[in-house]
Amino acid sequence: MASNYNSLGFNLMTTGENAGTWGTNTNLNLNYLRDTFGYISIAMTADRTLTIPDNSTGTYDGRAFIIELTGTLGGTRVLDIAATAGSGSSPGGSASILKPFIVFDNTTHSGDTLTFKVTGATGFALTEGTTYLCYHNGTDIINTGLGSGDVTLTGTQTLTNKTLTAPKIGTSILDTGGNELFLLTATGSAVNQLTYANAAALADPSFTATGGSTDIGITLAAKGTGVIQLTSSMNPTISTTGKAMILGF
Repeated sequence: MASNYNSLGFNLMTTGENAGTWGTNTNLNLNYLRDTFGYISIAMTADRTLTIPDNSTGTYDGRAFIIELTGTLGGTRVLDIAATAGSGSSPGGSASILKPFIVFDNTTHSGDTLTFKVTGATGFALTEGTTYLCYHNGTDIINTGLGSGDVTLTGTQTLTNKTLTAPKIGTSILDTGGNELFLLTATGSAVNQLTYANAAALADPSFTATGGSTDIGITLAAKGTGVIQLTSSMNPTISTTGKAMILGF
């Protein structure tokens, strides 16, 4: 019975064959084992295909565990991997590839799409600057959603100890129960805004009208017969309704 190959392309030798070459084949298998924990860098300036061929590491080695993708895409790009390890020829044959990957998309997309998939399958699209823990299940590449890629466009995530620089929030801010806390209205070509500032000890935090205009007021509008109330721990309640101001002495 001739030797064959497993899902990582390791040569599984049978008793009595490869006389005089067991040392060579064993060293190859040990190097393949090393490669399954290894790192490679691939420039995605063109489509690439990863393979696990018989007794060869290949230029773009599908055995690698950590893959860094680099370069500017310059168009729609695909990182493919074969469905099977081995050539399919005898001796050796082939086996479905079953293995994990850590993929770091360190490319520049510039509006183009980069997909990691098994040849002939669909895979998933990568996001620039994101690291993915994914795996080959013998049919396609599956994204686990773990790693720094777990913040997705449609998923719900809790961000802890993250710094958001100039975030675009949308039209509302919800409380922890999912109820509306603030509603936000966008004005086209807006130049004026409210600035909130916190304060050091013994100083007052403030809401200030700021922006491009010289004179900027602040509008507080109650709904229906509701009133605007200003309260202080040291002064009486001040309420306003319509154009009248009621001082609660």
